[in-house]
Amino acid sequence: MSEQMQSEIAELNNRFDELDDPRAQYALLKERINTYRSRGASVPEALQRMERVLMQECLSESQGR
Repeated sequence: MSEQMQSEIAELNNRFDELDDPRAQYALLKERINTYRSRGASVPEALQRMERVLMQECLSESQGR
């Protein structure tokens, strides 16, 4: 993983710590992913993994788990 990607993930994790709601975290991550897509760049695997994990957290929370 590149140094830039590590920095970006660290920044996202810091912002996630400020947000208690997984849905808000997911929205923030989706915004970042959409930025990559709008530039025509491929979405880094690390962000795709984070998206899957947050999606699962959102689903679990919505089901009261």
